[in-house]
Amino acid sequence: MTSSRYQAVVVGASAGAVEALSVILPALPPTFKLPVIVVVHIPPDRRSVIADLFSAKCQLAVKEAEDKEPLVAGTIYFAPPDYHVLVEASMTLSLSNDEPVLFSRPSIDVLFETAADVYGAELIAIVLTGANHDGAKGTQAVLEAGGVGLVQVPETAFASAMPEAAIRACPAARVLSLEAIAGFLGDV
Repeated sequence: MTSSRYQAVVVGASAGAVEALSVILPALPPTFKLPVIVVVHIPPDRRSVIADLFSAKCQLAVKEAEDKEPLVAGTIYFAPPDYHVLVEASMTLSLSNDEPVLFSRPSIDVLFETAADVYGAELIAIVLTGANHDGAKGTQAVLEAGGVGLVQVPETAFASAMPEAAIRACPAARVLSLEAIAGFLGDV
């Protein structure tokens, strides 16, 4: 697989997210060239420390996404609490406080659908552990645009509802262990 095949990675996780992401994100080498945009369902009423936590663990730059920020290769962006993160055609991020989707803001579906519109077949979408169905519709959009959908093996998830919903909605998605997901990314 050539490094030019993919242009971005989007990741969605909820209950059990820190443990799952701790297998994948620190495994990305310092030479990893794609921006990685991550939505984790975080309570809206508190400051998130997830970017700080992963900044200490990862070899790539890690930050909380900001409105109108240009996407930079080799950077991991986390959605801030209580904001949807969208990918714009100009390869920038935008933040929105539109209504929650599936009771979630940020919404995985919103990120995945907007990224699919921009990147099409050059996008990798990853659905990890979680207790709702957020991410299933977004993964469908990524696959329909020609991108790749990776889903955590539900039996290994802290909460299996989210990966199970993604698999039901997207039979063409690849169901992989966390280690295999990290390996897939390491090969792009």
